[in-house]
Amino acid sequence: MTPLIMAPKPTFIATPMKKTSIEKHNFGAVIDGLDLEDISDSDVKALADAIWTYKLVVVKGQKHVRPIKQWELVTRFDPKAPLVHSHGDLKTFNKQGGLLSKGRDVYSVPGAENVRIIGKGYQGPDHFGLKETTIRKEVLHAWHNDKVSDEIYAQGHTRFQRWHLDAPLYARDPALFTTLRCFKRPTQPNVTIHWDDASGHSMTTEPGLTAFFSNVQTYDLMTDDEKMIADHSWVEYAPHPYQWMSDCKSQSTGLGLVSQGREKKLEELSPYEEKDIKRYPMVWVNPVTGERAFMVHGICVRRAFMRSSVDEDPRVIDDVVEIREWLANIQQRVLKPEYIMNPKVEEGDIIMWANWQVFHSAVDYPDHWGARTMHQANIGSSRQPVGPTPIPVLV
Repeated sequence: MTPLIMAPKPTFIATPMKKTSIEKHNFGAVIDGLDLEDISDSDVKALADAIWTYKLVVVKGQKHVRPIKQWELVTRFDPKAPLVHSHGDLKTFNKQGGLLSKGRDVYSVPGAENVRIIGKGYQGPDHFGLKETTIRKEVLHAWHNDKVSDEIYAQGHTRFQRWHLDAPLYARDPALFTTLRCFKRPTQPNVTIHWDDASGHSMTTEPGLTAFFSNVQTYDLMTDDEKMIADHSWVEYAPHPYQWMSDCKSQSTGLGLVSQGREKKLEELSPYEEKDIKRYPMVWVNPVTGERAFMVHGICVRRAFMRSSVDEDPRVIDDVVEIREWLANIQQRVLKPEYIMNPKVEEGDIIMWANWQVFHSAVDYPDHWGARTMHQANIGSSRQPVGPTPIPVLV
């Protein structure tokens, strides 16, 4: 009888994040005792399993790690993936990024070109070879349909920018994980995030953090009938989707678009290939835990294919207003303060999340509070997300 070969125990400890009695989010862990400058293959595998299991982890104490090591880690998570950032090289991103590159400067770290510098303000005399650089950008929620006044915003009243997963949704598949390393951010005073809709919701948090909610919880909040539909249905994203919707405006919550007929016509987009248009299940299955997550990026969906069983012919919906209303009814249930987490990161921490399981949003703060410097890296996946049932080939 062949002896059982046990995988090496990880050298690090993952501790579930604490929460208050009123908080209902059920994801997140803090990892101590790990050196990402020199990490073994077995710990890379254990770290990936921890991200899938907890959906999000904050790896503490990584001030010493070189930027290239962040990129190398991303490639080791998915060694069969093409060796480029999920949104492509920086030149292509700035040219074709649409909404994602609109109204802001995006830089790469010299010597680690697939690591993007995310932030604003003066980055210092020499930030890893980027000299005397000030990152300029418009207020992140400037694309919302109704505006926050400059006076109110200057007092620290802000909004979620855009709830999303990191995914080009054209040509390349969504990254398994995104990594975001904190170098600098203001820690006070607190900002107050307002929904500015009929809910009256708001929440207070430190500035410079990123907000998250779990789409596993979104799925859990659905009715049995809704789950049946979602488990068997899929969506089609527009070609160059962030160009397609770049003239559209967002709801005040940062979740979904206001439907005003501003989507571009397909002939107005950059040249595209039919084979590169992405169609994904509405529900994505976690490859480690088996959990189901409702993963539809509503601002980019052009068509939906709805059915309740594998034997049913799908109803094709190409009315984006109808699609958005159906999605909003489901996704707004999780968009409540008790389900949203703003994990605290300190200088040197790296936050990593399962991009196939959660949505996240930036939260802006007044420029005069100080500069923010983050290093972001992910890589387009070598495989597509898998749903509970396969998408049929339609003739």
